[in-house]
This record gives sequence, structure tokens and C-alpha cells, in this order.
Amino acid sequence: MTAATVSKSHHKPVTAGQMIVTILKYVLLVCLTIIALVPFVWMISSSFKTSIDVFSIPMKWIPAELHWENYVQIWERVPLAAYFKNTAILAVIVTFMQILTSSFAAYAFAKMNFRGRDLLFMCYIGTIAVPWQVYMVPQFIMMRSIGLYDTIWALVALQSFSAFGVFLMRQFYMGIPNDLSEAARIDGLSEYGIWARIILPLAKPAIATLCIFTFVNTWNDYMGPMIYLTTDVKKTIQVGLRRFIQAYSADYNLIMAASLCSLLPVTIVFLFLQRYFIEGIATTGMKG
Repeated sequence: MTAATVSKSHHKPVTAGQMIVTILKYVLLVCLTIIALVPFVWMISSSFKTSIDVFSIPMKWIPAELHWENYVQIWERVPLAAYFKNTAILAVIVTFMQILTSSFAAYAFAKMNFRGRDLLFMCYIGTIAVPWQVYMVPQFIMMRSIGLYDTIWALVALQSFSAFGVFLMRQFYMGIPNDLSEAARIDGLSEYGIWARIILPLAKPAIATLCIFTFVNTWNDYMGPMIYLTTDVKKTIQVGLRRFIQAYSADYNLIMAASLCSLLPVTIVFLFLQRYFIEGIATTGMKG
């Protein structure tokens, strides 16, 4: 029997029913994709229109004239640049701190043996189930008592630690063979060295996944900045957008332009890390 014959014997012919099911799956996915993208396309289209043309009937998806001045006016009417700067600083610091603290804690829970490790991990992860409204007031009192109220550092202090991040990183670490850590210990490498030189380079998918989740959540956070930041120039983009909508509620074209600008950083981060993100979703939690 030749190699070609063996190869053909392993490939089963595709039936007409299977072909129809596959086609229907792709048609369904295309329809769902279109439904998901329609609001974004409408937002982009409306951002280039006048306020009167936004709700014109019949609707024009492609404006006859592109009003680029809408993107100039949004920066002039409110301190949008300051909002973007504050949000970018907050998102970058919180993302860095969560990756650092979560990877440290996850290494201890996944690769080190100490008394009460599993119980401590379960108690820490159990805090995910506690609603934020339960400890919102104690947090506010604590931040105000230590003098961090109306500063960005209150949000940094509260958001630099994440039980979800520790869980995500630990599940990925559990899939890394312990033989690597044991061999490094025999060679005299410290626990910090094992974490930095061996575990962390292998955890790029999990780090990218946590980076995307943290950056997006911090960038889109509304309640935290609304509670802890009172000075207008210290507010973040989500609070600033709310203020902009309240002041210019009739100018839907400007609202759409400002909303589109607020989405760009999140989109750029996701596109930059999407390859690692997809790999992390596919591999995290497979072991352990």
C-alpha cells in the first residue's frame, strides 16, 4: 500500500449534510458579526455628520460631506486632553501593578509549597464573589483618612491588586512543568530568579490576557473616578464624557466623535496583544 493510498484512507468524504451545517454556521457567524458591528459603524458615520443629519430619514451611512471639524470642537469645548492624560496614566500604572502583583502571588500559589497555601488561595479568590458595594464605603473612608481623596493615587492603591489576576496567572503557571523550577533550584537560582528568568518568559499569553482585561476595565471605569475624583482637571475620560453629554446633549455628532476617540486606545491595545490574548484564552486553565 502506497503512502498516497494510506493518506486517502484517513480522510473521510464530507457529506452534503455536513457541508450544509458548515455553511449555516458561517452564515450565522457573519450575521452575528454584522449585528455587533452596526452600532460602531453608525457611531463612526454620525461623528462625521452635522447634528441635524444624525437622525435623518432615510439614514445615510456615508455622509455627503465629512465634517472633520467635529473632532476639533470636542477638544475645545471640554478639557478632553486632560481627561485622556489622566486616564492613560491611571490605566498604565494600574495595569503594570496588577501584572506585577498578580504574577508574584500566582507564583507562590502555583510553584511554592507552604502551610495553608490552598486554603489561603481559596479565601483570596472568594473575595471575587463579594459585591463591590459591600466594601465601597469602608474603602472611601480609608482613602479619605490617609489623604488620598481627590488624587489618582487612591484609584491606584485600590486597583493594583486583583484576585481575578492571581487566579488567571496561577492557572497558567500550573501548566508549566515543575521540573523547570526544580532544575533551577538545584542550579542555585533563587525563587525571584526562577520567577523572572523561567516562569515569566513562558507566561506571555497570560500576561497579555491580564494586560488587556486590566487596561480595558481601568480605562472604562466610571464609578471609581466618579467617587474619588472631584477636581475637574483630575477626572478621567469616562467621567469627562458624561460631563460632555450633559453639557451638549443635543450635539449627537460631537458625542459620537468623543466616544470614538475614547475607544481608540483600547482598540490599539487589543490589536497589539490579540495574538497573545487568543493564545492565553486557549491555554489558561487547561491544567491545574
